[in-house]
Amino acid sequence: MLNTQNTVLAMTAGLPKQFPNDGLPQVALSGRSNVGKSSLINTVLGRKNFARVSSAPGKTITINFFKIDKRMYLVDLPGYGYAKRNAEEQKKFSGLTDTYLKKSTPTLIVQLVDLKAGATADDRMMFDFMNRSGIPYIIAATKCDKLNKTDKAANLAFLAEDPLLNPPEAAKKIDIIPFSSLTGEGKAELTAVLSSIAEK
Repeated sequence: MLNTQNTVLAMTAGLPKQFPNDGLPQVALSGRSNVGKSSLINTVLGRKNFARVSSAPGKTITINFFKIDKRMYLVDLPGYGYAKRNAEEQKKFSGLTDTYLKKSTPTLIVQLVDLKAGATADDRMMFDFMNRSGIPYIIAATKCDKLNKTDKAANLAFLAEDPLLNPPEAAKKIDIIPFSSLTGEGKAELTAVLSSIAEK
C-alpha cells in the first residue's frame, strides 16, 4: 500500500535538466490555472498545506516533483490558459511543459477539468495532445461540490460524451473521476490509481 503521508517535495524544476531521471513512475497533473490542482494534491496526500494554493493564478512557471513513499512522483505541471501572462512567460511555460511531456513521458496524466465550467478550449487541446501522444490519461472533474445533484450528473454526462474523450483508437472511454477537495469525493479513487502505478 502506498503511504501518501510519506511525501517530500523532491524538486522544483525551472529547467529541463532538473527533471528527475531515476526511473521512478511519474503521474503528472495537468489543468488550467485555478482548476484546483494544489487543493487536489493536498487532499490526496492528506497534507493540509503541502502544495501551496496560489493567490495569483498562473503565477507559477515551474514543475514540482513530489516524491511519494520513495516509490513514485506526483508531478504538478504549471497551470495553463492564464490570460495575464505576457508573451515571454507564455513561451517559457509552453516550452517547459512541452519538454517535460515529450522528454519524461509520464506514466499517466491526471487531467483536471472544472466540472462547473466544463472543458475549455485549452482543456480540449490537451485532450487532443494526449490522444495523439499516446500517453495514458484520466480526468479528474474538480469542484463537483459546487453543483447540485442534477447539474452534477448532467455536466458529467456532457463531459463524458466529448468526442475527444472517446477517441476511436482507444479501447474504452477515458475514465472520469468526480472530485471535491471540500468533501473528499474522488480521493479514494485517485489514491487507488496512484497505488496501482507505484506497485507495477
